[in-house]
Amino acid sequence: MSDDFDLLETSSNEKTEKVDVNWGKAIDTMKSKLSQEDDPEVRQKILNATLDDVVHMAEKDRTTLLDAIKDLTDYQDEVGIIFEKFSSLNATEQKVIDDAQKALERARIELEDAEAKPDTWWNNLWGRKSKIKRAQDALKAAEKVRAGADNKAKAMFQERIEKADVQTLLGELSYKSQAAVSRLKNREVEIKEVEEKLKDAIVEASKNHTKALEKKKEVEEKLEAQYALLKQARQELEDIADKQSAEYAEAIGKVTTLEQKVEELEGLKNAYTTLAASKDSFVHKHNLTIKVLTSLRSNLQTHRAKLKSDTEERLKYYDGYVVALKARTDQEFAAILEHLGVKTDEHIGETLASMHTASAKARQDMMDNIPVHEKVMQGVYSSYAEALQEIRAKDSDIQKNFAERYGIDMKEIFEDYYNSDANEPSGDDGEGDKPNQKPVANDDDLLS
Repeated sequence: MSDDFDLLETSSNEKTEKVDVNWGKAIDTMKSKLSQEDDPEVRQKILNATLDDVVHMAEKDRTTLLDAIKDLTDYQDEVGIIFEKFSSLNATEQKVIDDAQKALERARIELEDAEAKPDTWWNNLWGRKSKIKRAQDALKAAEKVRAGADNKAKAMFQERIEKADVQTLLGELSYKSQAAVSRLKNREVEIKEVEEKLKDAIVEASKNHTKALEKKKEVEEKLEAQYALLKQARQELEDIADKQSAEYAEAIGKVTTLEQKVEELEGLKNAYTTLAASKDSFVHKHNLTIKVLTSLRSNLQTHRAKLKSDTEERLKYYDGYVVALKARTDQEFAAILEHLGVKTDEHIGETLASMHTASAKARQDMMDNIPVHEKVMQGVYSSYAEALQEIRAKDSDIQKNFAERYGIDMKEIFEDYYNSDANEPSGDDGEGDKPNQKPVANDDDLLS
């Protein structure tokens, strides 16, 4: 039965992508600000927390995440990780890279097509060479655009991530974690391949070490024989009394030849000795390297397994955090609505109460004003009666005067006038608004 829960599985059959690591200050740069959090008042903050405090804490989370992602992005550059393979680009950012890649591929195909045409006088007559030159220039331009596409997409990504909310930043962190899992697995495969090569190197070095020792032994045996011959030749040279004889010259030549042979064998002995020592040294070096690589691979497996498992759990954890932030916002929104509703109720109640109070006061004012109004009207009627009395008295005088002077009794005329005054409109009614109206001609007008 196969076990699908093998987090430590490492298969070398998968295609791996090796990345040249440029170490330097990369590790120092990657010291995230998350590790700098050391607040002894955390417990007190939790105990005294309010919804407003959560807003500041969430914003601090966003800032910290943003700084961490910036550090990760910078780290990618320093260790040579391809940017778009380690960051979650959106459609617009990815399109910048895809369009540049497609343009580059088209330029290559057009150059291949131009170069594929036979180099004949007819094709050259119709511009084969100029077409190839244009295609080459277009390819260089496309290569330049493609080279800058990554940086352009990265700049767009950085600008977007700068304004991103917590949910987007958490998604970016999760994406980087998932990409890191694949990267760690590829690195494990690479290390394992190197380990296998080193094992073969150890075997080969051991064989060469053994061969070098065997050759050294052979040379030492030959050297021992040559030492004996040289000792004998030197003794023979000393036994010759005539130093000017041909025999002495021949003996010197023999000694020289043997010394030369001994020197060569000594050189071979030293060479095989050095080679054996070198091979033995590399056996130990390779063995140490394998141990180190195996340890690193084991640690990578541990990190990968934990990162893979934790990332899956962390996605759920992040979802809970984001939902909690939204719930906090909804709760604050509900509280604002409730507060607004209460205030609105208060205002409406205040308005209604004021309306009732104002209405009651208006009624009271109305009732209070009735005697005042009656008193005013009494004054009006009294003045009217007084004026009317004066007019009647004056009219009586006028009648008497007319009767005495002209023998005319004006009483009936004035009585008729007073009887019709209340029912007939005044001669000024309707005429006062027409100042430009011409008077009606009257043939009986004695003053005309």
